Amino acid sequence: MLKFVSKPAVKLVERYLPDPYVFVLLLTIIAAFAAIAVERQTPLDVLRMWGDGFWNLLTFSMQMLLVLVTGFMLANSPPVKRLLQRLANVARTPGGAIMLVTYVSLAASWINWGFGLVVGALFAKELAKLIRVDYRLLVASAYSGFVVWHGGLAGSVPLTIATDGHFTADQIGVIGTGSTIFAFFNLAIVVCMFIAIPLVNRLMLPDDKDSVYVDTERLNDDTDAQPMRLTRPAERLENSVTLAWLVGIPGLLFMLDHFLLRGGGLNLNVVNFLFLFLAIVLHRTPRSLLNSLNEAIKGGAGIVIQFPFYAGIMAIMVQSGLATSMSEWLVSFATETSLPFWTFLSAGIVNLFVPSGGGQWAVQAPVMLPAAEALGADIPRIAMAVAWGDAWTNLLQPFWALPVLAIAGLKAKDIMGFCLIQLFITGAIISAGLVWF
Repeated sequence: MLKFVSKPAVKLVERYLPDPYVFVLLLTIIAAFAAIAVERQTPLDVLRMWGDGFWNLLTFSMQMLLVLVTGFMLANSPPVKRLLQRLANVARTPGGAIMLVTYVSLAASWINWGFGLVVGALFAKELAKLIRVDYRLLVASAYSGFVVWHGGLAGSVPLTIATDGHFTADQIGVIGTGSTIFAFFNLAIVVCMFIAIPLVNRLMLPDDKDSVYVDTERLNDDTDAQPMRLTRPAERLENSVTLAWLVGIPGLLFMLDHFLLRGGGLNLNVVNFLFLFLAIVLHRTPRSLLNSLNEAIKGGAGIVIQFPFYAGIMAIMVQSGLATSMSEWLVSFATETSLPFWTFLSAGIVNLFVPSGGGQWAVQAPVMLPAAEALGADIPRIAMAVAWGDAWTNLLQPFWALPVLAIAGLKAKDIMGFCLIQLFITGAIISAGLVWF
């Protein structure tokens, strides 16, 4: 039943879903024309707003790129990969493999979204080597755990507003993670996700005749690098454990000082620092880390090219008055209680056009924050509604699935049918949690 329901949706997505870079170009044009048509701004004024604001998020862009890169490098370190190989032996049945990969992905994604994407994909490959299970659903299950990332430790929206000097600090101040990530309503949503998502994935397991299996020989192409003779001084330095640990271990000691002695909290810079130095220590040598970095950076290309456009869109929306008009329209039918739901729904739609939590907050904050202030709504809950909306429709928007698909050797069409079912289930859970918890 689920297979037949998902097929038409997969075909529709394949046909009409362009590359995320095309989305940001379309959104730029829509914002510019709306500013001219609705706010009566001149084309020259809009052009100036856009150009002057184009580079306003450079620091933020680098922070977002490092979240992905450091998470990838940590997940790709030899100790983590060995742990996944041992953990794969726990599964004994196809259904057990589906649930296990979902749990691992959920836990890893809650810790760090880049970490979760890579861990989920690598673990799916390890399980496929040991268990005969539908490979499409196995990889889709690994990706479905990604939906909790924005309610977790590396959520870009809650960490952004917890960071001194963030771009909305003048409006809302600095909001600690105790009011967002570790708030009861958010933790309740996360717990519900850990219960529902694995069960739904298990129920979608096709019959043997309908399953698609993978050639295990293709999965065994990961061979350990052979020891190399180090003849040049530069090679010895690049493969020096001592050099890496002389820098990596002090970095971790600094984190202990930050958390234990100074009572510091989480923000984007802290998370990136922690994951970077964990990766340095676990990779053991500079060369191993650099090889992982070369793989990781490929997945960050979209962030590099798209975030300046998000900054330009934000400038148009704020300076033209479009953000104020949109917030006034939202206030006209939303209430203090229902605003988190409408924020979540709108964020899910916007995420189809802006497939980045940080970029989406840059676009939506100027709209949602004035609406929340006008209605007296809880600002942290509204911020988390944007965060969950962004994470939610990643089950439909394949932008962040690209690293998973590249590792697994699949295409978006192979997993999106299964993800679409999760879209409806998780949407109901998040909506209820934001309004009633």
